[in-house]
Amino acid sequence: MREQPEQQAPPVQRLRIRYAKRGRLRFTSHRDFSRAFERAVFRARIPMAYSSGFNPHPRISYAGAAPTGSASEAEYLEIALAEVVDPAAVATQLGEALPPGLDVLDVVESPGGSLSDRLEASHWLLDVAADPAATEAAVAAFLTAESVEVERMTKKGMRTFDCRAAVVSLAVVAPEQGDADAPVRPGLRLDLVLRHGVPSVRPDDVLSGLRKVAELELGGQVLLTRAAQGPLHDDGTVGDPLSF
Repeated sequence: MREQPEQQAPPVQRLRIRYAKRGRLRFTSHRDFSRAFERAVFRARIPMAYSSGFNPHPRISYAGAAPTGSASEAEYLEIALAEVVDPAAVATQLGEALPPGLDVLDVVESPGGSLSDRLEASHWLLDVAADPAATEAAVAAFLTAESVEVERMTKKGMRTFDCRAAVVSLAVVAPEQGDADAPVRPGLRLDLVLRHGVPSVRPDDVLSGLRKVAELELGGQVLLTRAAQGPLHDDGTVGDPLSF
């Protein structure tokens, strides 16, 4: 019989981490990031806990990753450790080991429970190049519609779904001056809060919905930035999942 693998000791501490994807690193896929993060914890000598089995791997749980190509200030993961460490020290060590653009923002001890369950909604900022009046009209038409069906290619083929139901709020606002990632051409900013669910609705699905309801024309670069991700409050704002 095949010899059974050694069983790893259970974790003694869990840490939750918020990190950002900025600049060119927004084009990093989730798979590429996970590889970069595993290399970073190894270089930083973080005392990771490992899974049992024939191919042990560090215990890292990812939650709510942003689509490839979008920037984010609110990406989350949880790591399990074999030793009790200072979260602030881990933040510093990982910050030095990760490439610029993948930036650790917060590290806190996990209170237990599911991190994914705390990620109920996302607050997105969409910088677009479009006519202001046409954009306002498209947003108004979108919000008054009972449903807006769009199509997106998935791993299981083309899928049609309603993107309106997931939209908590959508408004046209002026872009902040001095944004490093703002479009080169003059544009507008859409302020969007999306409720997480099944099927998962992404910001580009909402843009497709705006094109459908009002034939809105978007020219030039479109920049998607997740500003926050966490619990959905009764007033429609998105809270901090690391705050209890």
